[in-house]
Amino acid sequence: MNTDKKYWWKDATFYSLYLDKFAGNFINLTDKLSYLQNLGIDAIWLLPHYPSPMIDGGYDITDFLNVRSELGTLNDFEKFVTEAHVLDIKVIIDITLNHTSNQHIWFENASKDLRSSYRDYYIWSNTGKELLLAENPFSNIKTSNWIPNTHTNDYYFATFYPQQPDLNWENPAVLEEMLKILDFWIDMGVDGFRLDSIPRIIKEEGTSCVNLPKVHDVVRKIRKHIEKKSSETILVAENDLPINEAKKYFGNGDECHVGLNFVLGLQLWLSLMGDSQDKLQSAIDQSSGIPDSCSWATFLNNHDSHALYLLDPETKKRLSKWMDPDYKYSLKPASKTSVRVGEIFNGDKRRILSAYRKLFDLPGAHILYYGDEIGMRNLPPVAGNKDTRTYVRGDFDWEEAEKQKEDENSILTGISEITCHRSIN
Repeated sequence: MNTDKKYWWKDATFYSLYLDKFAGNFINLTDKLSYLQNLGIDAIWLLPHYPSPMIDGGYDITDFLNVRSELGTLNDFEKFVTEAHVLDIKVIIDITLNHTSNQHIWFENASKDLRSSYRDYYIWSNTGKELLLAENPFSNIKTSNWIPNTHTNDYYFATFYPQQPDLNWENPAVLEEMLKILDFWIDMGVDGFRLDSIPRIIKEEGTSCVNLPKVHDVVRKIRKHIEKKSSETILVAENDLPINEAKKYFGNGDECHVGLNFVLGLQLWLSLMGDSQDKLQSAIDQSSGIPDSCSWATFLNNHDSHALYLLDPETKKRLSKWMDPDYKYSLKPASKTSVRVGEIFNGDKRRILSAYRKLFDLPGAHILYYGDEIGMRNLPPVAGNKDTRTYVRGDFDWEEAEKQKEDENSILTGISEITCHRSIN
């Protein structure tokens, strides 16, 4: 891919990685850039690097303007971005607009003082009886989205972990704070932001609090702001929705530049399982008709889970059973499962490479999850683990990567040929 062209993201290969799992810190990641260049990577999608108690893989952020100490310093980050750009590799970072950590200074102040200027940064209730139709993705961890706050004898709202209080986007100050944060990282040289869980930022009584119209108002404001700051900066939507709804996050070319196509990825998996190719083609057809400046990004695997909840009940049951026959890696059987490509295919090189050829035959951009290029498997199951996403977040096996690099018949060599061929074309 030519990164100088106007819409470089439209056919880019993104590489998604946890820094601590892949390289340990920013200094080491800088040293590994040549590996990613040789792999044909156009952009690194850096999973959360911020200070965090790490309750939720770094998505519980205590400071949006810094780097987690074990990963390095802001200076290390800036050097990494500079060196990546020398190699024509873009850098995309995650940003959580929906919530913070409960250890963030905003929440620490808000939770202890009813008169705090940060109080309205969050969502509160005296009874915990509002928003009862809201989605509760972690119902195996918490029975309600309302979490007791003993300091002020009330409740705060948390869509995900109890330690991740949701921000109140009805308060204009929240948008102002987030725009300052985006400006900071743009000044640090990043090329874009993945908007984590963006459909869930707005809460309204009587709804599931997912994909409400006001979300698009916020995204358009963010896009307008970053266009003024840097017209080269892109927004990537985590829009885990049916295609026709996910498509709305492009707007009229005035919202996100890239959208993650969860449904197309699922239909690819169904075709690999042996289902009719017609449904895959139908998903491709449904995905068309987006603004010329925008692109879908499709993937076989990610840091989270396969979004089986987007399929009809019978289909998701079949696919879940095929991917994870014993439900060892399922957060909710037949709803979500976290399984690496190498695990699904039991390390079968031929099937892994065939899957990636089919992925890269799909239109648009593509995402490669760290370790999949060497056939990494899931971590062993641990009794009592309520968050099975951890099984796809193991340490990158550099010894295996070096071995495969010297083997012309390895998975790494095969995937490098696929990605590099795509880059050239």
